[in-house]
Amino acid sequence: MTFKMMAAASALALAAGITGSQADAADRVLKIQTSSNASHASLAYLNEEWVPKLEAMTNGAITVELLPIDAVVPRRETAEAIAVGILDGDLTSINYFAGIDPAFALMGDLIAGYDSADQIQAFCAQGGGKEILQKLYDEHFEGVHVVGCGAYAREAFVSKVPVRGVADLEGLKIRSPEGLAADVFKRAGAAPVSMSGSETYGALEKGVIDAADNSAYANNDANGMHKVAKYPIFPGIHSTPILQFTLSDAAWEEIGEANQIALETWYLAAYNGLRQHFDRLDRQLVARDKAAGEIEVIDWPQEERDALRAIAEQAWSDFASQSDLAKEVYDAHIAFMKEAGLL
Repeated sequence: MTFKMMAAASALALAAGITGSQADAADRVLKIQTSSNASHASLAYLNEEWVPKLEAMTNGAITVELLPIDAVVPRRETAEAIAVGILDGDLTSINYFAGIDPAFALMGDLIAGYDSADQIQAFCAQGGGKEILQKLYDEHFEGVHVVGCGAYAREAFVSKVPVRGVADLEGLKIRSPEGLAADVFKRAGAAPVSMSGSETYGALEKGVIDAADNSAYANNDANGMHKVAKYPIFPGIHSTPILQFTLSDAAWEEIGEANQIALETWYLAAYNGLRQHFDRLDRQLVARDKAAGEIEVIDWPQEERDALRAIAEQAWSDFASQSDLAKEVYDAHIAFMKEAGLL
């Protein structure tokens, strides 16, 4: 084991000690690193509303401990940590692995493609998305089992300056997810900057970036983003990130068939609940902020959204040409979107 992995193992032991009360409650606690900051409303919702339900569904056999981003290993190293047993799994952005294969970029977020998180959940569960993601892991990482994938909200763009259309993106320094997301912003004239979500507030406050494609409106509200970036765009214009839920093959086999079925069912229900919760919460917060008048919530007209999508479609095609698996992911997205009447 490398020094980095040994350090990560120590961090995991510390994390387990901090939350030992949960570990005492179930026979098997699955340590899952997420892509959420500790302050994210999404993480709080899952912990409060859905983690207890998993334990109840399995009669105390299993539960999950959802750890915040970078809690045990850096965000791009969760798959390796899972493969060697440092983590039991992750609930994280597929985009983090875009540097491994452009297929991960297309699988992680078909930028400006889908209109809602509900459509993406359908693609993952019924359109072959989950199966293709497993194929990517079988090709690039050993020992990782895909439990599911899905999205819960469109990213709500936050900005320190008004961005009312594609032309306003020119020269803007934007925190962006890696891969396809960054490529589309670059094509639109912006200067994408890659950084963890946990670094975004400080970068905005210090002027390192002008704007950020950064999580759901409610998460941005919880993180105080609107205190420094008073021109959010809602609904989002760009990203609807797809998150994966994976376990190590060893953990998957260990929990047994009945608990495997329970975990898959729990994940689908939890993410459906999360999507509905955030849709309602985002809209409540937007209405509150519009009434208060301290920030300006910008809603792009459809023609500007269409213009950005036209730029994105060129990027989709270019990324699809970069590997056989990328082409397969692209074809699956396009086939599903045509069947669903989205193209």
